[in-house]
Amino acid sequence: MNTGSDEPGDVAMAADESKIERALGSRAPEFIKARRALHMSWQVGVFIVGLAVVAAGVVMLPLPGPGWLVIFGGMAIWATEFVWAQLVLRWTKRKVTEATQRALDPKVRRRNIILTTVGLVIVAALGAVYLWKFGLEMPWNIKE
Repeated sequence: MNTGSDEPGDVAMAADESKIERALGSRAPEFIKARRALHMSWQVGVFIVGLAVVAAGVVMLPLPGPGWLVIFGGMAIWATEFVWAQLVLRWTKRKVTEATQRALDPKVRRRNIILTTVGLVIVAALGAVYLWKFGLEMPWNIKE
């Protein structure tokens, strides 16, 4: 495709296709969806696996580990089968994209850099005052 042409090419079509959202509903194979009992068993299995992953993510929130990432992974597992999870995931993706765009705004970046710098200067000043007054003594060993 010539970048100067007005005709849509491969790149333009790929960008348009990425904006099309997938249809809501089950992504189970057709032979599973064709049998009610098998489809219900499939949904129960997907729910249990997704619940285990989300529970592991919730446990990782206060403990070391990628808690939110694992929770979103569990939601993605649920979204393969349940419409409500697909809607929650779409909403989450939209909000994360909006937050990313706001964070990349030059004014917001400048403000964040200034606030971080001011915070680091304050922490460094407090550390310097502590070192000047008490030296390298730990706070619980100071007798005054």
